[in-house]
Amino acid sequence: MKVRDRGVIIGTLSPGINNCITDVKGVKVGHVTLDYPIDDTEYACTGVTAILPHEGNMFQEKVTAASYVINGFGKTTGLVQLNELGVLESPIMLTNTFGVPAVTQGTLEYMLEQNPEIGDATGTVNVVVGECNDSFLNSIRHFPVKPEHAIEAIMKATDKTADEGAVGAGKGMVCFGYKGGIGSSSRIISKNYTVGCLVLSNFGKREEFKCSYLMDEETEGLTETSDGSIMIVLATDAPLSDRQLLRVAKRCGIGLGRTGSHFSNGSGDIVIAFSTAQKTPHFTKEETEIRTQLREDQPIMNELFTAAAEATEEAILNSLSQAEKTIGRNGHTVEAFPFK
Repeated sequence: MKVRDRGVIIGTLSPGINNCITDVKGVKVGHVTLDYPIDDTEYACTGVTAILPHEGNMFQEKVTAASYVINGFGKTTGLVQLNELGVLESPIMLTNTFGVPAVTQGTLEYMLEQNPEIGDATGTVNVVVGECNDSFLNSIRHFPVKPEHAIEAIMKATDKTADEGAVGAGKGMVCFGYKGGIGSSSRIISKNYTVGCLVLSNFGKREEFKCSYLMDEETEGLTETSDGSIMIVLATDAPLSDRQLLRVAKRCGIGLGRTGSHFSNGSGDIVIAFSTAQKTPHFTKEETEIRTQLREDQPIMNELFTAAAEATEEAILNSLSQAEKTIGRNGHTVEAFPFK
């Protein structure tokens, strides 16, 4: 159940039809969830989530993109080149910290299968992977995530409403001492542009939560958790440059802060933003290109900033609202968030 189904309204802008990142036309989300015992004490409680910017060939048709590091205690791949060139040419993949190499390999294998020319007749491909540490519930040292799980998540991606909570990369995540994971939300702004957000929430202590009016105080969460992290993926169909996307991505930190985060020392708080409005072909003989982008002196820019903040805040609350009680390694248990 999303928080809106509980009567909780975040912000002033209206959500899209599905209140999900997939409200941005062409965007798809796929999950692979790993949930099984490894032995008497160890447990696979993790997974992979894939966000596809469009349904075509992502290498041959790149989308404008940018990333913003709120706090850099994270182990991502691909963001250096993404920021340098301002384009995304692979799915955005999310997993646990030690799963990054396997997910990178699996995504690379998928991209090579789709594009035989990569590394041969043309250059290499920049695979983007983000992570959070799920080692409280997941036996992370056993490396349950394999390359084939990344491929499976990509193949399962759909433009329907994404599953949320303890699914995919969110299976083993903890947020404000309760079960977190995948959450999503969207906003509609002027000219019928859409802003969609998907988060992987794994941060915060119980006492830091700023929306305590939602909480039944009788249910106790974990009292000792690490600083944690959050991955935020922001999508829009508004025509923005990579520089403008960076400006919008920074506003996701406002939504994160509204829930109670102060961007802890050991927290990897990272935003990856992209626009589907225009695609950049990999193969072209043209020396110039014509692109359309919004003027920044128009009111719509403030709407985009507002949408990014609101959608991020609601996506985080949805990750809590949708997640269920989860038992992982060594019997570690994380309760579902106690909504009133």
